[in-house]
Amino acid sequence: MLPGLEAAELPADAIEVGRIADAWGIKGWFKVLPYSAHPEALFSSKRWYLLPAEKGAKTFVGPVTLAIREAKEHSDTVVAWAQDVPDRNAAELLRGARIFVARSSFPSPEQDEYYWVDLIGLEVVNREGVALGSVRELLSTGPQTVLVISYEQDGKPAERMIPFVSAYVDDVDLAARRIRVDWQPDY
Repeated sequence: MLPGLEAAELPADAIEVGRIADAWGIKGWFKVLPYSAHPEALFSSKRWYLLPAEKGAKTFVGPVTLAIREAKEHSDTVVAWAQDVPDRNAAELLRGARIFVARSSFPSPEQDEYYWVDLIGLEVVNREGVALGSVRELLSTGPQTVLVISYEQDGKPAERMIPFVSAYVDDVDLAARRIRVDWQPDY
């Protein structure tokens, strides 16, 4: 294990945001593969929680915390530099580590913007109050995001997809854990 990494417990609101791909340069920087096209959570948090790689060598026992000195975009990825990672050899020991950040440290979204993680599990109802199911996942189709809604039909699991655009989504109420849409069950 790297000296200086402290054993820690994952916060209750921890969200997996990426993984460490490899060392980058010779001064302890490492390359991160973010799970988001907009990795602001990586930039806003100065404390990352790591779990060891799921496959391959286990170079540390997790979870551990990593104090981030700097994280920035570089080409199509993110590079970071941490307090307890002094050189390339130490950075290589982190290869494959899963990165978690406390949800409470995410930057606040703008008006009518939402983190996908906050939408998963929300109940979806139409304007008439008919329950359409709950959000299982979101898909990025390029020009728009699509809500994948799980529900039961005749006792069997089913899904419907609703574009997450203002033409169909009337309201997102995170406190009530509900999304109101202009959509009918038979669409």
